[in-house]
Amino acid sequence: MRSRSAFGEQTPPAIFTIILGLFGLTMAWRAAAQGSVMPVQISEVLLGAVALLYGFALLAYGRKAVRRLGAVVEDARILPGRGGLAALAVSAAALSAGLAPLMPALAEKLMWLALGAQAVMALLVAYVLLSGPAEQRQVTPLWHLSFVGFIVAAVPAVQLGHTGLAQAIFWGTLAMALVIWALSAVQLVLRVPPLALRPLLAIHLAPASLFTIVALGFPQEGYPEMQLMARIFSGLAVVILVAVLVSLRPVLAAGFSPLWGAYTFPLSAFATAMLSFSNSTGAPLERVLGGMALAAASAIVPYIALKAIRMWMSGQLALKTNAAKA
Repeated sequence: MRSRSAFGEQTPPAIFTIILGLFGLTMAWRAAAQGSVMPVQISEVLLGAVALLYGFALLAYGRKAVRRLGAVVEDARILPGRGGLAALAVSAAALSAGLAPLMPALAEKLMWLALGAQAVMALLVAYVLLSGPAEQRQVTPLWHLSFVGFIVAAVPAVQLGHTGLAQAIFWGTLAMALVIWALSAVQLVLRVPPLALRPLLAIHLAPASLFTIVALGFPQEGYPEMQLMARIFSGLAVVILVAVLVSLRPVLAAGFSPLWGAYTFPLSAFATAMLSFSNSTGAPLERVLGGMALAAASAIVPYIALKAIRMWMSGQLALKTNAAKA
């Protein structure tokens, strides 16, 4: 008979959403260091700590998958599980981005591994959506994580000189993001999502911020279209952030939920985008916005992460997100 306390038996994939947010925070601190006298060591220490947490979570979830592979499919059928599995793969790309300036050879291997993992997770999500009930196929912001999350791998791709790959990822994911944004806008006009699911709306901020970050990574000479894209999507990111802030009050009043993890990576990505834009153009407004977003993310992301990790350790995160059991 299996022990109820077997390691990794009910590891909730939702924990990877939190880890992705922490990786995003390391990217924001690196962008801050590149544009000021702040030491880059802050982002490097954070990166090392988050990488260790990521490794432990991978070990725990891997143990669960080995014990019963069907549990992974079951996780993918639940909304928080789908987001968590996508974040598991996207986190590998975020780690690659953090390692690119430090260990480029390792970062390149990890980038390809991340792209493979993202493809597998996207196919898994497509399978459960097509094989499940029709109402499950409704577009949600989590589709960005599953189908647009490849854009995170373009960050290390452009840093490592794979500009052709980065361009292919950029334009391919942009097409998907535009479709998801358009369908989501129509849904919002027809029906406001229930309060419990409103934190997911923050995910719309992430693609706009990442398109800005990736576009700014291209050399200014030879890629004028990317400089234009950076300006367009930095402005769009600001608009989406304002919309998220306007809808924040009732969510906060309802109390903490594991779905608050949806705020972590988008907020960190926005800070990175604004700081990167300011570093590239010298724009003072983006520098102020980036600094404010970094300060907010540095308080909010660890707060949400600590609460979620405590829930994970106590088993409550698995229960509240309906994680499958091996």
